[in-house]
Amino acid sequence: MISFTCDYNEGAHPAILERLLATNFIQQPGYGADSFTASAKARIRECIGRPEAEVFLLTGGTQTNSTVIATMLRDYQGVVAATTGHIAVHEAGAVEYTGHKVLTIPQHQGKMKAEELKAYLEGYYADGSYDHMVFPGMVYISFPTEYGTLYSKAELSAIYDVCREYSLPLFVDGARLGYGLMSPACDVSIQELAGLCDVFTIGGTKVGALCGEAVVFPSGKAPEHFFTMVKQHGALLAKGRLLGVQFDTLFTDGLYFQIAQGAIDLAMQVKKLFLDKGYELFLDSPTNQQFILLTPAAAKALEGKVAYEVWEHLADGRAVVRFATSWATTQEHVSQLSALLP
Repeated sequence: MISFTCDYNEGAHPAILERLLATNFIQQPGYGADSFTASAKARIRECIGRPEAEVFLLTGGTQTNSTVIATMLRDYQGVVAATTGHIAVHEAGAVEYTGHKVLTIPQHQGKMKAEELKAYLEGYYADGSYDHMVFPGMVYISFPTEYGTLYSKAELSAIYDVCREYSLPLFVDGARLGYGLMSPACDVSIQELAGLCDVFTIGGTKVGALCGEAVVFPSGKAPEHFFTMVKQHGALLAKGRLLGVQFDTLFTDGLYFQIAQGAIDLAMQVKKLFLDKGYELFLDSPTNQQFILLTPAAAKALEGKVAYEVWEHLADGRAVVRFATSWATTQEHVSQLSALLP
């Protein structure tokens, strides 16, 4: 069976495994005080063009999101997200577990609109009893979104303008950041992204690493004692070198972007394959996640041969399914899919 279920089915890029083996017996201090982590942070700062940025390496996406949000909010505040936002749907209430409510606004193919965000904030403060409600304390978006869609530079700028008007930090979840930046539809660079938010993450787990996410505060304004809070939230590795080696490797010679580009190229082939065979798209995603409308007959034909993720079922009997490519997807996988599709 070939699998297109997600972008972290495989272990890690061979260059990372080779580097881990090569550095295995080099003695280093723990908790991110090692030379590999220092090098990784320096490479990330150089990549985003922000020497003042503060960079932290955490274990995984859910730990990262809940830690960042909990440390940046006051006890009485919540975080604003689209109804389909990852923190609102697929993180098992991790944010709420820290005592902060996820405040949702409408989504449009996974994205929020700046004008609707502003309308929500205006409505909140126009309510005479807002002191009895959860205060909106920050805004969360993901890039790409849960539907593989992207915010344009203009859309990001508009959202960030609203955030600054209301003094709300903007958090960009970049669990799949590489796949977003390398999409042909992306019109924002990582350097520009760093200037359009207060904190963002660079996903490793889904873009070639065994595990790990980098948290970046572009202006160097991390919450006070953030390192200690990372440990308190269970997101700090004693063997921090594991994360340091991985991100140092990913950000050497542009590897992170190269392997993301490979996944995008193959995703576009997968999209064309489905279209050429007469299938419909649920939406036109420009990234590594492709959402296809699959009939029961087609699903039956692929059963036991191709793995994918079912997103939702429609009233006409068809299912919205996701086919995701990754850094490890090969041309052979796409060719096999082509031969199996009815």
